[in-house]
Amino acid sequence: MIIIGEKINGAIPSIKEAIEKRDEELIRERVRVQLPAKPGFLDCAPSTDPSEEYEAMCWLIDIMQDECDVPLCIDSPDPLLLKRILEEGRVARPGMVNSVNEEGTKCETLFPLIAGTDWNVVGLTCDQDGIPLDSNKKIEIAKRIIDKADKFGVALPNLHIDPCVMSLSTVPTALEDFCTCIREIHAYAPDVKVTGAISNISFGMPARKYVNMITIAEALDAGLDSGILDPASPSMMGAIHAHAALTGVDTGGRKYNRAFRKGVFK
Repeated sequence: MIIIGEKINGAIPSIKEAIEKRDEELIRERVRVQLPAKPGFLDCAPSTDPSEEYEAMCWLIDIMQDECDVPLCIDSPDPLLLKRILEEGRVARPGMVNSVNEEGTKCETLFPLIAGTDWNVVGLTCDQDGIPLDSNKKIEIAKRIIDKADKFGVALPNLHIDPCVMSLSTVPTALEDFCTCIREIHAYAPDVKVTGAISNISFGMPARKYVNMITIAEALDAGLDSGILDPASPSMMGAIHAHAALTGVDTGGRKYNRAFRKGVFK
């Protein structure tokens, strides 16, 4: 499974404050704590006021690239900001763009820049009407994004469709809907990856880690390829490694044992 480390995000109060105060050491510490889990990408999401987002994004990119060589997931709702970052070549190695969707011309703006490159891209299943609650509507949006990516020449294995995991506290069928989307997207385009912000499902719930652990296991059974999650969470990483060992992906549990010895989970 491809892990997208979620800890550098301005929606987190401590990171928001660090960005405002330009607290470089806290950002570096939050990068370092994610590395033992060997994430495939690290989220770089300023989540600031739009007037400050470009400067904050550049500041984060410089620090994160200096601290590690893990590819970055540059994360913004503004496609023009992402386009500018890509065109300026500020990211040292191809990473991930988060995100495009069916609202406006986001796909048309970013897909031509990604086509023919090693960049990955996240496609959210939302459009001008927002995030639909109906899984069938999400799948329809996913198919349109996939078709556009293929039309523009984006390598489909580099496309990660995010069905926008809903909160269990507001949508009782959130896990079932998520797993349905995973299966149906793979049925339509086997080469496309499916991802999701796993902790969204436990928002508003007590003892959130247990909800997250079951969600990741069920989603992996359904075919989840990548996930935006906390690589420093022992419960989450333990669930991922245990699932791989129990399903034979990790033959004999060798990676499970190695990760445990390295303290990735306890």
